[in-house]
Amino acid sequence: MTLKSDIRAEAEALQAIFADAVPVDAPMLVSADTLLDLYGEDIRGRAFTTHDPDRGELMLRPDFTVPVVQMHMDGGAEPARYTYLGEVFRMQDAGSGRPTEYLQLGYEVFDRANPLQADAEVFALMLKALDGLPVRAVTGDIGVLLAAIEALDTTQARKAALRRHVWRPRRFRALLDRFTGKGKPAKGRAEYLKAAEEEGLAAMIARAGPPIGLRTTDEMNARLERLRAEAAADPIDQTQAEVLVSLLALKSPLSEAVEALQNFAVDLPGLQGAVEHFAARVDALKAVGVSVSDIPYEASYGRTQMEYYDGFVFGLLAPSPSLPPLATGGRYDALTRQLGGGREIPAVGGVIRPEQVHALRRAQA
Repeated sequence: MTLKSDIRAEAEALQAIFADAVPVDAPMLVSADTLLDLYGEDIRGRAFTTHDPDRGELMLRPDFTVPVVQMHMDGGAEPARYTYLGEVFRMQDAGSGRPTEYLQLGYEVFDRANPLQADAEVFALMLKALDGLPVRAVTGDIGVLLAAIEALDTTQARKAALRRHVWRPRRFRALLDRFTGKGKPAKGRAEYLKAAEEEGLAAMIARAGPPIGLRTTDEMNARLERLRAEAAADPIDQTQAEVLVSLLALKSPLSEAVEALQNFAVDLPGLQGAVEHFAARVDALKAVGVSVSDIPYEASYGRTQMEYYDGFVFGLLAPSPSLPPLATGGRYDALTRQLGGGREIPAVGGVIRPEQVHALRRAQA
């Protein structure tokens, strides 16, 4: 057998663990507009694109989750469990040696009645699939971070900006510093506000000459009002900001994380509901046999590579930090709402990279 067929056989053996799920396939080409709406222009650096005269710009699927969610939201039954196995395509950094095409095995659960049990089910099945391999499990919860942002005593515009950049840690910290008054205001913004106050926006536009860009005068006026509101808003309370920063740095076993999060909720009372939800998930994990004292919780896990997740997230990591995770996954309720045109259903899933599993098994042999 060739290496490729060996990896395929490995993948099919792993997929047998998801025997209760409905096997599905997904289109090889996905609408670029859909992915750009979800990820922004950054996706162009990670995906292969092409153009169809009838369908417009398309991308080779970078994963299965988006097309599977689209398929389900177009008329799938509830509850539903799906499994899939096929190639995905990712551009890689030059010289990385990582493949641009590889197999992805996945399991997705759409369950409105028991979302916490679904979280536990998916995580436990992923652990079972990789049982016997030297992997390190790690968990997080983007929902806790989003709840902490919402609990801040500040404007909705600032909360929206922090939510938008929660997956970009440096940008997030720069925004938080600016909103607490620690960071320096952007020079261009300050000069723009000063000029607008002194001569008015209409005069500034007239002085600049004929419009060239795509923004209308109404859009420029709206932006000016947002900047004025931001400049007039009180700084975020320093204690609350420090609580948020400390929360982002939290690392502990899952069994101890509930108490740690409850301590943060003392200074951010709006966090309490998310902590109770987190505690109920820990109980659900215990109920399916997961040893929560052996599973780490890292509050910031998932912030740099899991942009469509909005709740529980997890990874099963290879022994070497230089290697990609063997499995990742999490909850993506908001994605179903976005792709469902306003309809939504709680959803959670995970993916396994069979070639990484196969390589690790060979290294052990």
